Amino acid sequence: MGRERVGVVERVRRVGAYGVLRDAEGRVLLVRGSAVADFPGVWSLPGGGLEHAEHPAHAVVREVTEETGLTVEVAGLLAVVADVVPYPDLGVALHTDRLLFEVTPVGGLRADHGGSTDLARWLTLDQAAVLPVLPFTAEALGLPVVPLPAGALRRREPFARAGAERRRQRFGAYGVVTDPDERVLLTLIAEGYPGAGQWHLPGGGTDHGEQPVTALLRELVEESGQLGRVTELIGVDNLHNPAALGPEGYPIDWHGVRVVYRVAVDAPTEPAVTELAGGSTARAAWFTRAELPNLSLTGIAEMALGSSRWPIVGGAG
Repeated sequence: MGRERVGVVERVRRVGAYGVLRDAEGRVLLVRGSAVADFPGVWSLPGGGLEHAEHPAHAVVREVTEETGLTVEVAGLLAVVADVVPYPDLGVALHTDRLLFEVTPVGGLRADHGGSTDLARWLTLDQAAVLPVLPFTAEALGLPVVPLPAGALRRREPFARAGAERRRQRFGAYGVVTDPDERVLLTLIAEGYPGAGQWHLPGGGTDHGEQPVTALLRELVEESGQLGRVTELIGVDNLHNPAALGPEGYPIDWHGVRVVYRVAVDAPTEPAVTELAGGSTARAAWFTRAELPNLSLTGIAEMALGSSRWPIVGGAG
């Protein structure tokens, strides 16, 4: 979980993984917030926050089992969204990056559960539509996003701080960017940054309150001057480096969660790195597919460019 203070409001970030489960009758599995949850009595997709260094696909299996008793398998990544919830009494704005996975059940359903949820139920969409539902869940299910009742937010406990001073979690969005001639756009990592001298996928970290697609298209302009359009969500990559050396000058226990999209640039230009790129990108260039084997690529770039099928659970650097 990351945090920064802007004025009197503390910006807190977390990454969560959630499961979309449907049974043979088309019902969806939802869980209800318990008395100790941030939103007691409000329903949502089962899931929750990632632990440090945990792959999102592992997190959703763990969270669904903890909240429902079901043993599940991950079938694919459906969507990635972000939202910000203000906690006025705590002076906090919580940004959550949410990865929504399609999961299939293997075991049986438990009627209730302790902790932050107290009930799990298979519901039709008509049944779910009349319940108080968290906005991201309503949007994921195609239901109207209805404001929650006044006083629905009950959290009073401060958000826990990270357990290690030099532990960082970062959420980023990256692209397999191509032009009409099927050239691929790559960016060269600058000296002083992890992976210096390697060619990387365009993209970078998302800002507080920013959707991943918006962040990717912003980064594409900053790192190369290209205007693109996102055409497909490819997958998610998980990177854990317990001793990453960067411009800070000391090792950091680094956990990166990186979603990857396919991006089309319809009117390519000569790539140009702008000052807004922040110094981490030395240059950007277009490459033909024949030129790619001769390049030194980062792990995520090699995996994204060399495989037609993204692994559900991967871990490239």
